[in-house]
Order: sequence, then structure tokens, then C-alpha cells
Amino acid sequence: MRLLIVEDEPSLGHQLRTTLEGAGYAVDLATDGEDGHFLGSTESYDAVVLDLGLPTIDGLTVLDKWRKEGRGFPVLVLTARDSWSDKVAGLDAGADDYLAKPFQSEELIARLRALIRRASGNASSELTAGEVRLDTRSGKVTLKGDPVKLTAQEYKLLSYLLHHKGKVVSRTELIEHIYDQDFDRDSNTIEVFVTRIRKKLGADVITTIRGLGYSLDEPGR
Repeated sequence: MRLLIVEDEPSLGHQLRTTLEGAGYAVDLATDGEDGHFLGSTESYDAVVLDLGLPTIDGLTVLDKWRKEGRGFPVLVLTARDSWSDKVAGLDAGADDYLAKPFQSEELIARLRALIRRASGNASSELTAGEVRLDTRSGKVTLKGDPVKLTAQEYKLLSYLLHHKGKVVSRTELIEHIYDQDFDRDSNTIEVFVTRIRKKLGADVITTIRGLGYSLDEPGR
């Protein structure tokens, strides 16, 4: 899953990026409203963490612009302002959740997990396909109840496909959502990771749709 952080305070921005990368996300960081708006308008994200008090363009204006442009990714607003009027303004501008500074990293991560699940139509923190189970809270993957060790990138790819179970996901979409903006998009690593996941979870866990991409569904469907 790929996130965008728009935060102008250098120490907090670095802390958020480090924390979320440690939780398994690919993360891009913008330090002002103009750059944040540009990235959100041109790149693919599963969720955005947006500060309201930004230079060049304030967070509410950035959010309003995204929504008017049809950008539907979930947005978690961060602000030091803890008044009801600011919360209402953020939600009315199109925010999906609200977190006032200071906050605990665990709460931020939990809120983002929930936003991403809901955006993809998943109510539970456990994602399943047949006898494959992924717990988004613990990051553990099991097959028939037995733990399976995946690398960080294998986990990201499997997680994205499970969040979009039953849909055909193109190679380009996978690259856009499991890597940050600096990744070499001509790389063939997606194919390598799919092969490795099949070896660990079964040859039929991921279906290749020739010319379109990959699909993960319940067995027999």
C-alpha cells in the first residue's frame, strides 16, 4: 500500500515517514501544499495523511481541490487545532478521518488501516482467500493455519491483491501502489514476487490474466 504524507514540519514529516515505512507502507513525503497537491493529483495513493497548516496552499484548499478533481483516496487530516469548527471544516472539505496533534503512532497506523480497508470494501482486519489469511494488524500471513514468512515486498503485493480480491490488477497498478515515486517502473520485480508468492502459498493463489494483469480470488470461483 502506498501513502502520501503532506507535512511541513521536518521532524514530524521524517518521523511519520519512518514510522509508516516501518509498518510496511511505501511512502512519499511532500513538505508544502503545492507539492502535496501535485503528487496527489498525478500519483496513485491508497491513503493520504494531510496537515492543515501548510505553506503555499493550506491543507483544506488542497483537499478541496483533490475532491473537485475527482480524487477519491481516503484522507486522514492532521492538525494542531483541536476545535470543533476545524474538525467540521476538514470533514466538509472531504476528509475521511481526523487526528489532532500530538498523537500516538499506533493510533495513526490503526486509523489508516481502517480507512484503506473501508475504501476497498473490507470490513475485517483479516483478509482471506481460500486457506490464505493475512492479518493487517499483526502483519502475519498463514496458509492452512501455518505461518508463512514473506519478504516485505511480497507482503505488500499480496496485501494489495487481497484488498482488491476478485478484481484484475495490472502490473502498472501494482507498481504504483507498492512502491514510492522513485522506483524504476521498468523493473520486472512484480513478476519475480508473484513467482515467489506462488511457491510459498500455492501455484494457483494468484492467477495471471494474459495481457491484463493478476487476480486473486476464492478457489473454485
